Parts: sequence; C-alpha cells; structure tokens
Amino acid sequence: MSKVKYYYDPDTLSYRKIEPQKSKRYRNITFFILGSCLFGLLGLILLLNTNLVNTPRELSLSREVKNYELQYELLNKKMEQIEEVLGNIEERDNNIYRLYFEANPIPDEQRKAGFGGINRYKSLEGFNNSEMIISTTKRLDIIKKQMAIQSKSLDEITKLAEEKEKLLMSIPAIQPINNEDLTRMASGYGWRSDPFTKARKMHYGMDFTAPKGTPVYASGDGKITRADNNSSGYGKHIRIEHGYGYLSLYAHLSQYNVKKGQKVKRGDLIGFVGSTGRSEAPHLHYEVWKDKDRINPINFYYGSLSPEEFENMLKFANQENQSLD
Repeated sequence: MSKVKYYYDPDTLSYRKIEPQKSKRYRNITFFILGSCLFGLLGLILLLNTNLVNTPRELSLSREVKNYELQYELLNKKMEQIEEVLGNIEERDNNIYRLYFEANPIPDEQRKAGFGGINRYKSLEGFNNSEMIISTTKRLDIIKKQMAIQSKSLDEITKLAEEKEKLLMSIPAIQPINNEDLTRMASGYGWRSDPFTKARKMHYGMDFTAPKGTPVYASGDGKITRADNNSSGYGKHIRIEHGYGYLSLYAHLSQYNVKKGQKVKRGDLIGFVGSTGRSEAPHLHYEVWKDKDRINPINFYYGSLSPEEFENMLKFANQENQSLD
C-alpha cells in the first residue's frame, strides 16, 4: 500500500492530502519500464561479452582453439628436434663426407636462405593467431628447403663415393708378380746400364726376374687396349687403360691370357713371363703411365706389399745396376 502524502496550506493553516495526478503517474511508470529495459539490455550485452555465460557452441569452439594451440606447440617442438637432427647431418656432410671426397662444402647462407619476392603468406594474415601460423609455416618451408638441398648433396656424395671406389680400384696398386714367384727384383726406375750397349740409359719401368711361364696379374681394373708384338723392344706385351689418366704396361711376355678390348679386374691373370723382344733373360718389364708420362711404379704397391717387403724392394730398385732390357 502506497504512503499517503500531505502538504501544509498556509491559507487554512492546515495539512491537506496530496492527490497524485494520473498523467504524472503514467509518466513515472513509463520511465521505470524504459529504464528497466535499458539496464536489462546493457546487462545482457555485458553477459554475452564475458566468460560468465557461454553457449555450447562457444564452449566447443573455445576447446577447439585451445587444442589447436596445443598442437602448434607440439609441432614446434617436433620442428626443433628435426632442425637439430638436420643440423647434425649438414655438419657431417660439410666436414666429413664432402671433405673426404674433395667437394666444396655447402654454405649456410644457401642451406638456410629464406624466400624472397612476393608475400607467400598473405593468405594467412588477418586471423587471431596469424603471427604464430605464419612463423610456423615459414619454419616448415625452410626445413623442406634444407631437406631438399641435403638430399641433393647426399645424391652427389653417393656418386662421388662410387667414383672414388672406381678410382681406387682402377689405380695400378699391386705388384704384377707374386713375391713367392720372384727370383729377384732385377732393376728399378731410373738411370741404368743398358744390357746390350752398356751405355747409361733411362729405364722407365721395373724389371721383375722370374722363370718363364710365371703368372702376370693386372695391377688395377681397366680395359685391355693392346695385346700384341707390334711395339719396338717390348716384344709380346699388354697395355691396360685404367681411366683417370692411368695406364700400365707388361712387356717381354711369353704368351697372353687376355685379348684387346677385354675388361679386367685387379688381380686377374693376364699373361705369363717370357723373354720376347729386347730382353736379356726371362723377366717382366712393368711400367706405369699417368697422363701420358711414365712414372715410377714403386709408388703404387700399397695394395700388395708389407712394409718390410716394400722396404726391401725400395732398396733393390734404387741400385744403379744393369737392366734386363
């Protein structure tokens, strides 16, 4: 029940009852309703923009965003591990593999270069987490580029390894006659006395004394380019083209075990000791050529002699005695 209000009338010197006007009452009611609606609307807006009240869809989207953020964090940790492993491979590639095969290292500027030109990540801009997404995408792109460069490098190393193996097997690196078959190492590379003229003459090979018919072996992989008696002084002889500028020659043979054009491997039986051509006694005259120059064969016996055997051979090869051809 509303309170009754009075006012003092000085004319009558008495209190009179205040009668409320209907128009004023309606106006007050209207202002109250409008105020209530306005405060209610403001309250609703505030509630919708706070975490106090969320719809099921908003809760679902919020959980999804948090899950994406977690996945990005895990992805970044995995990328850190990949970058560490890739860095280790790149270091070994530059400092071990490429160094061993005499290939130039790949500079870091080339391995880890970015992507210039147009903005590759424009489509990722304008989102709440654009910075994180763009940063992660850039890292992935750089890792992909590093892996592509490393893959090409390893392909190159594989080819170099195959070529290196081929080179090592092609170099004439073993003694062409077994030590147990040798009578002696008659003469080495250098100035020697000619057995026929007795004049001092350059001897461009090594003479291995052995009985006629002693097996002669290829000192490296290669292809037979000559097996004939058509070269003055050498008699029956064989020439093997090894590639990489190397050639080996085996002279004064009694017979062949190969023919021109045939491919041979290091250690294959190619012929037998004899005394054909300009020869004083059964022996093998052996030469090594590099880039069309005759060089000392004694530097190439690392594949078949022990240190003691090599030392003995070096001792006899350096004696300025008489050659056998």
